[in-house]
Amino acid sequence: MPVLWWSSKQSTARISAALQTESLVFPGGKGYPDAEALNSVILGDNLAVMSALLPAYAGRINLIYADPPFYTNRRYPARIGRGEDSRRPRDWKLAEGYPDHWRDLDAYLDMLYPRLVLMHRLLAPTGSLYLHLDWHANAYARVLLDEIFGAERLLNEIIWVYHGPSPIRSAFNRKHDTILAYTKSERYTFNADAVRQPYDSSTVKAFAATPKAGFGKKPNLERGKVPEDWWYFPVVARLHRERTGYPTQKPQALLERILLASSNPGDLVADFFAGSGTMAVAAAQLGRNYIASDVAPRAVQTMRARLAGETTASFKVQMVQTQPGGEDGLPQSSQERQLSPELFSREIVEGGVRITLDASLLPNLEYWEADPAWNGNVFRSAVQVVRPRRKLLTADQAHVPLVPGSAPICVRLIYANGEMAQALLAKPAGGAGSL
Repeated sequence: MPVLWWSSKQSTARISAALQTESLVFPGGKGYPDAEALNSVILGDNLAVMSALLPAYAGRINLIYADPPFYTNRRYPARIGRGEDSRRPRDWKLAEGYPDHWRDLDAYLDMLYPRLVLMHRLLAPTGSLYLHLDWHANAYARVLLDEIFGAERLLNEIIWVYHGPSPIRSAFNRKHDTILAYTKSERYTFNADAVRQPYDSSTVKAFAATPKAGFGKKPNLERGKVPEDWWYFPVVARLHRERTGYPTQKPQALLERILLASSNPGDLVADFFAGSGTMAVAAAQLGRNYIASDVAPRAVQTMRARLAGETTASFKVQMVQTQPGGEDGLPQSSQERQLSPELFSREIVEGGVRITLDASLLPNLEYWEADPAWNGNVFRSAVQVVRPRRKLLTADQAHVPLVPGSAPICVRLIYANGEMAQALLAKPAGGAGSL
């Protein structure tokens, strides 16, 4: 079998790493404070993240979706403005998203290859990998996956087709991505009935018109068909209800089809290039457990807000820490700006404390949350306030449970530019009143 070779090729990288839990998030307060968090959002280089996961998760992950950089040699900014006209990109307020810039193809393959090897080790014996790329590097990736999984383990080469403007005038417009689906063994999950779709109306009419349609082989028209290996889904730029502003975000319907086909409720799925967290959101909504990681703090902040606002299952927020002698897994500690308690009013109400943010805190605020009893170690988020999509401002009030004891209330704020801030608030003393 042909093997792809380059001078710096190395399948393994020795990284000694561990995960540190920074927060436990209970969306809407559900399960606070004791519900077990079966899901994880991890900040750090995914080579270190997967190395840290191996002792506990080798051979246990049922499905991995990977959407790495495509080798486009571009840099992708994130949109952080409010109320902007989508038709006027020159007026958009932008911030750093993620880079997809490489010295050469060898450097790109040095990134991709060892990560694919680790994904193979993490997959369960019946697990599947869906690798999402485009024309820039998918041919190289397929040869690598043939080497790692075996050429016979290619399940499908899926083409995702979409529309959109293009500046190309010297060739056909490039309007598709390639998703390479591989299984770890000949025993794998594929739920055909979960992804069936209606037959086209012209097909239904043809079979109704003559018994000779389909050369006499009539399908079960009521049951529908398993989709072909080319899929049409609109890009997120056309889906205003999904758009987060994070670059190259994928449509949720695409991820839902992959999850429904190649995993079951209760399975563990992973996305180690998680970006805006669409895989994690879709997994949680479909009853799967997830691990989602990204090296970019902005990505983790976007995921955290989405999962808090769109799902109900609790999750851990973790950071990877490398041991002496290992590579840097990013970052080692959080650096929140400390805010004055005077910027938060507190009023005892039935069952808790109403916290109101000062108006000066609201501009560009994306998300804020509260731990009713901060222990100085792990932040337990029982209340989350997420800015609604297409709204200019985040709500300034929240009801926080009043937990007995002297531990303060900790409030954390996340801004559109990526800045984080927090304040420690003393609980109002007994009875009605405010601070």
